[in-house]
Amino acid sequence: MRPVHITDTTLRDAHQSLWATRMQIADMLPILPKMDDVGYWSLEVWGGATFDAALRFLDENPWERLRVIKKHCPKTPLQMLLRGQNLVGYHHYGDEIVTRFVHAAKRNGIDIFRVFDALNDARNVEVAAKAIKESGAHFEGAISYTVSPVHTLDSYLEYAHQLKDLGADTICIKDMAGMITPFRTEKMVRALVDQIGLPVHVHCHYIGGMAPMNYVKAAEAGADIIDTAVVALAFGNSQPAVEMIVAALQESPYDTGLDLDLLFEIAEYWEGVRERKRLKRGVTSLLHMEVFSHQVPGGMMSNLVSQLELQKAPDRLGDVLAEIPKVRAEVGYPPLVTPLSQIVGTQAVINVLTGKRWAVVPQEMKDYVKGLYGRAPGPMDSEVVAKVLGKEEPLSPDVRPGSLVDKPYAAFESEIGDLAHSEEDVLMYALFPDQARTYLTLHQEGAEAAVFMAGEEVKMAMEGEEPVDVNQIRELIKIVEMSEVSEVVVEEGGAKVSVRKGGVAGAPASATGEAAAATEGAALPKDVAVHDASERPGTWREIISPMVGTFYRAPAPGTDPFVSVGDSIDEGDTLCILEAMKLMNEIAAEEPGVIREVCLGDAEPVEYGTVLFYYEPIS
Repeated sequence: MRPVHITDTTLRDAHQSLWATRMQIADMLPILPKMDDVGYWSLEVWGGATFDAALRFLDENPWERLRVIKKHCPKTPLQMLLRGQNLVGYHHYGDEIVTRFVHAAKRNGIDIFRVFDALNDARNVEVAAKAIKESGAHFEGAISYTVSPVHTLDSYLEYAHQLKDLGADTICIKDMAGMITPFRTEKMVRALVDQIGLPVHVHCHYIGGMAPMNYVKAAEAGADIIDTAVVALAFGNSQPAVEMIVAALQESPYDTGLDLDLLFEIAEYWEGVRERKRLKRGVTSLLHMEVFSHQVPGGMMSNLVSQLELQKAPDRLGDVLAEIPKVRAEVGYPPLVTPLSQIVGTQAVINVLTGKRWAVVPQEMKDYVKGLYGRAPGPMDSEVVAKVLGKEEPLSPDVRPGSLVDKPYAAFESEIGDLAHSEEDVLMYALFPDQARTYLTLHQEGAEAAVFMAGEEVKMAMEGEEPVDVNQIRELIKIVEMSEVSEVVVEEGGAKVSVRKGGVAGAPASATGEAAAATEGAALPKDVAVHDASERPGTWREIISPMVGTFYRAPAPGTDPFVSVGDSIDEGDTLCILEAMKLMNEIAAEEPGVIREVCLGDAEPVEYGTVLFYYEPIS
């Protein structure tokens, strides 16, 4: 008998794939002790998008979430997904931050680190691997599986050898797009067992429906561990259901030995959560089956749908899915896993919505083409590289990308100041500055805030007042922190909330009789000249927003704007940044001219078609 072990992904990957990472700690707490009793090899509970989603959408401290889960699951090893040098973010962080983060994660409850790099570039894993081994935790090296002309069994085995050399305790086949087939699974697992000699862990997303068959073939080929989720959060973009896999392997040499009655009891709980929150089940549709053509992972598919809905273009999904393979081939066939899935997917969305391929290129795509994310698996299209990089040179292959990020921990600690009360707070800020500052501001001890968090609302501390939307508070804080405005006051539902640098305060509007508001135009820089339509000469031309997003005049807060009124511009000059779909998109001039009007202030939201600038062409 050689039983197969099970990792449960319900608390991380499953809800990231199906519920847009919106599971709250309150959803987990009642059932954690029973999940701890199952006898799983591990519970995947942290990492991936759960870290920033907790801050961005749930008003939860991701470190505290981890500590709470550990307290209620003392018997089962806790596992996280780590994106190599990207940690739980979307770009590389410095070696010191990577090392500190790993040690802090271990200290707060993580026992097993599954580490992957989107490009299978071992240079992006080595710093995290070293820190994991130093901390005494389990290092699981993950292979990002995909299908392309440059991804072969030999290339995967070569990478597995590199992971073993870095100290991997187990090797994971990470099939994030549901692309692997049963007989490929058998062949790859057998080769890893025979040639690498480490326990093999297989992670498959259901998507096209092959994952259960993959798991049977993996078990037969010698795999030790497979990933599943509770049935309420299984199938579709998620993993296969644990109940189904456990039943399928009973009375075989690979019997998991898990108690089906206990699993069904846990499943009933999660089914109640799903029904109460009115969340959809994981299903496989024709669109999912077409993964064998478009190769889009489940989580990426969810993001694409959300992006297109935000851009008011959901009907363009088919066009985007047709564009993704073209973009992917042009930039060397990167596996479609975070962050490359977002970078490639967003470029495809922009190409489709603008109607001009590679006319708008996010900074993240430029960095990837330059080599700052690591080595591309295959050769890139030379014309695309020239268009994206212009006169810039790509990074030398001898330079490890992570070594170029040199901002030390002390600099982040100084920036966040007294808002941080622990190393975990500083690391949270280093990874997600805006979200962490907002969270720490709202939750600072002794803050002047007269508001408190309650579920998904911020409620006034006075009895009888109407609730104020927390997202509005966060947006106000963002505006205040990133502009010269010192205070913004908003009235809603009979309450007045004042957001100012260093705090949030609330009082009944009726108590003061005031109707304060941010001074109209206060966020506009001094050099902005806003004209009535009748004042604009017929020679002026518009530069409009190609997407829904947030407008930024400068590369970063406090820096000089790219352009101001009166500036001469050349074709290709960067005019501004639009933050959209989690990426920073540079808007460039299409022809020479002179800027005549800047229409927006920093951090203002824009819709598709919003006029950003007026310029006068130079003939």
